[in-house]
Amino acid sequence: MIPVPLSLLPDNASVSADGRLAIAGCDLVDLAATHGTPLFVYDEDHLRARCREAVAAFGAGNVVYASKAFLCLAMARLAHEEGLLLDVASEGELHVASAAGVPAERLVLHGNNKSMAELRRGRREGLHHIVIDSFDELERHERLHAEDGLRPPVLVRVTPGIEAHTHEYVRTGHNDSKFGFGMASGAANEAVRRVGASPAVELVGVHAHIASQVFAIESFEAEVDVLAPFVQRHGLPELVLGGGLGVAYVAGETAPSLTEWGKAIREACAQHAITARVSVEPGRSIVAAAGVTLYEVGTIKDLPGIRTYVSVDGGMSDNPRPVLYGSGYEAFLPRAVRAERERAARIVGKHCESGDVLLFEAALPADLAVGDILATPVTGAYGYAMASNYNKVPRPAVVFVRDGAARVVVRRETLDDLLRCDV
Repeated sequence: MIPVPLSLLPDNASVSADGRLAIAGCDLVDLAATHGTPLFVYDEDHLRARCREAVAAFGAGNVVYASKAFLCLAMARLAHEEGLLLDVASEGELHVASAAGVPAERLVLHGNNKSMAELRRGRREGLHHIVIDSFDELERHERLHAEDGLRPPVLVRVTPGIEAHTHEYVRTGHNDSKFGFGMASGAANEAVRRVGASPAVELVGVHAHIASQVFAIESFEAEVDVLAPFVQRHGLPELVLGGGLGVAYVAGETAPSLTEWGKAIREACAQHAITARVSVEPGRSIVAAAGVTLYEVGTIKDLPGIRTYVSVDGGMSDNPRPVLYGSGYEAFLPRAVRAERERAARIVGKHCESGDVLLFEAALPADLAVGDILATPVTGAYGYAMASNYNKVPRPAVVFVRDGAARVVVRRETLDDLLRCDV
């Protein structure tokens, strides 16, 4: 098996003469020794470059960072500094973004089942948009209007009936979806009518999101084809096309760039003479490839005639995507990035689950040994964001690296942190 493709590594990755990997001038093996493992390492300039690319592709004010991909105070500040709005899908995400200093008018509140508390806070703080996802939610707004007399700007989320080619758990734009108002059923038209007539909100546009991890640009063009007549018929001034642009995770995969995505969407909108303001909500495509996760190898177990298991000190608690979606990753040793990967193995975590798998079919160097630092690239999205304390394992630290220096942006949890909520 060939060495790990360098194209999967962050922008500022470099390999020394003796084959060791550094990101932004920081040696990964040294980072593991200093900060411990598991450890999330983000290339800060890579993050900023993707934010700037998105703004260049879609225009200032037209890019909303989907913070569910990865959110902490430092990431919220970074996205805001680079001119992105932030999409928050819970009061918790709203709280983090606000604590980071992101102004309320730069936040968009999502969610298919927003509580009265979330809506009350969103209305009171004056968010950029609230995305209405159901008739029940509209009724909650109307009850709150009796309390506050406010009329916040809202988008109506619609499901355009597009079957994007991706995992069924991350499809959101097809007819059988928990999200939004279906266009095929007529619910979307009814939602626009009722929301537009409500004194509790101000209808300013429509929102759609077809899926996550979408590689086919044609799927986004089809989204525009479906939504254009709807937006024009209702005279809506804003159209939000969501996110979902895929990224390459393994050797042989390729994905469109943010620039290519923007060009395709602009051309599709021009073909339909769309005059509404068009916005998008990238998340994964901003942060995924910027991140690498470091682990320490603790056990190598050979089962003759069956397989080799390589156990690391993390697992499904810091990256549940392989368990949830069967997602694929690559693995390599930062001490020997150029090494041939000839040893077949299954990389597993330390949790009490047979399904605790990080790589089902990994290729590793033949001289892999207990104590080695092992890395999985393209883990910047939905790793730390979905991390848990399963088996009471503390969540990892997160560091940003830039110009030869590393800074901790999320400290490693301690054992005492596991007791914080117990009474």
